Amino acid sequence: MTLSRVLRVPVDERERGAAMVVVLGMTFLLSALVVAGITTSVGAARQSQRDEGWNAALAAAYAGVEEYESRLANDLGYFAYGNPAAPFTVQTGSSSRVSLPGGASANPAFGIGTSGTWATVPGSDGQAAFRYEVDNSQFYIDGTLRIRSTGRAGGDTRSIVADIKQKGFIDFLYFTDFEVMDPQALSPGSAVNCAIRYPSPRPGCTTINFGGADEINGPLHTNDAITTNGAAKFNGKVTTAYKAASGPNYVKSGSSPTFLLPGDPQNIGSIGMPPTNAQLMKEVRHDLPLEVPNPGCLYTGPTSITFHSDGTMTVISPWTKETQVNATASHGTHPVKCGVPGDTGLAKRASGKYVGQRIPVPSNLVVYVQTVPNASGNVNRTDSSPSSKRPPFPGTGSTNDCVTNGNSIGYPRSSEKVPFTAAYGCRSGDVFISGRLSGNATVAAENYIYVTDDIVYDDPAEDMLGLIGNNAVWVWNPVNSSNQPLNAKNRRIDAAILSVAHTFMVQNYDKGSSNRGTLTVNGAIAQKFRGPVGTGTGASMSTGYGKDYNYDERFRYTAPPKFLSPVTTTYGVNVWVEVEPAFDADGSAS
Repeated sequence: MTLSRVLRVPVDERERGAAMVVVLGMTFLLSALVVAGITTSVGAARQSQRDEGWNAALAAAYAGVEEYESRLANDLGYFAYGNPAAPFTVQTGSSSRVSLPGGASANPAFGIGTSGTWATVPGSDGQAAFRYEVDNSQFYIDGTLRIRSTGRAGGDTRSIVADIKQKGFIDFLYFTDFEVMDPQALSPGSAVNCAIRYPSPRPGCTTINFGGADEINGPLHTNDAITTNGAAKFNGKVTTAYKAASGPNYVKSGSSPTFLLPGDPQNIGSIGMPPTNAQLMKEVRHDLPLEVPNPGCLYTGPTSITFHSDGTMTVISPWTKETQVNATASHGTHPVKCGVPGDTGLAKRASGKYVGQRIPVPSNLVVYVQTVPNASGNVNRTDSSPSSKRPPFPGTGSTNDCVTNGNSIGYPRSSEKVPFTAAYGCRSGDVFISGRLSGNATVAAENYIYVTDDIVYDDPAEDMLGLIGNNAVWVWNPVNSSNQPLNAKNRRIDAAILSVAHTFMVQNYDKGSSNRGTLTVNGAIAQKFRGPVGTGTGASMSTGYGKDYNYDERFRYTAPPKFLSPVTTTYGVNVWVEVEPAFDADGSAS
């Protein structure tokens, strides 16, 4: 018997079978339509609820990322917190790099598992929540900080992964708002207006060029037009807010400069400078327990800070009374961590010289130096009447006047020629700073910052300093009455430097009969106006310093504590991507 005979079926039987299949199929289809019609309204309602929960869960995940960003903004070291047992943290190899914050700093968003906590989305009436897991495995390599945030709402969960990076002035080794010299740097109160950008006319203003010996080893940005008069080398990405009508986006005379990237300088938008650094005063207030749970230290009047390699600093600040204040400065405190550096006790000695107090460097906090206030009710107020212009010199018991006796802490130095009229103000919020730093801090001044000697990191991989002057940041370079320098050659500054309203420049940059060697800056420099550091070029520098500026690559992903950002940026998310939900609604791992 062949296979064909075994499978053969009579024609009439095949037709009857086909008809049965058609009948059964039609019956099933009609039944399905009836069922669908009955359940349409119920299904639509359920789908609406499902969509609402689905969308709300994603919104909750985004809210988690934003909440984490706010914690980063308020605590530079928050990248080190997380749950070591979180699945994402384990998978990315970050378990040994994170720990759970404790006490009042405990964070419900670090919960895991069915018994773990979730953080509630504000304004959701408890209907939406999130938790997140931290991956900081690449933080010290390429500057990426990643979190996986899971949102929960209406029984649904959705997860996203976000890459986060701080954005600010320290994205650049060198930043300027205007590529001209500050008219008020040497003549405070000058009526000349140089806050004008090229190509508009700038009468009476001095444009500063990049010369043939200049080498910028890092990214650079200016809101103005770069001008060159020699074969300067730009060994990093260069951007500008200036757009040439034709040709490259810079102004050249003489030899052509060299740019690392073809097409540089690239035209981008202007990056706005904050008007002052006054917002940092918030960081020394004791009345903001949620926003500023660990305030820094406030000092008043001319203040000297000398760092030491053991993690301490010596502070001399004769006018200081209270080192933390409230919003109106009507109430103050003086915690032990800020010391008692003022005109009392061991802060002075009978030899006629203040010695201050040695205290630990405030870890990841702001030190702010304010001008002596005159306002009635201010706890740091000292009457400015002639009978009490200043605290008395130790051992004299007298109220010596400011003009005759300088600023109480030794400036101007013996035989020093005062560099300009407003220098070394008796009651000014000036800070005089130097030393070997072991720690992380930002030092800000209401008036000037004078870098009086080298500032060097004890551990370049761990230590970090921000210097923020509301007015100029000066490289102290004293001269005598014959215009000859009084300090040693060569200077080094390890720091992120920002002059909010004025400039970073060398004091007496054009004085003397020879150059002062090399000014090395390892970090970043941002300023409203560009400041000169010497005269001449290269090895033939006539006065002042030659430049050796190097970008601190750590600034690509982190910053000194509370360092000021441009008016439009804080932390930024580089990448958002949705992934499979990390947790189910009951908290168990998906």
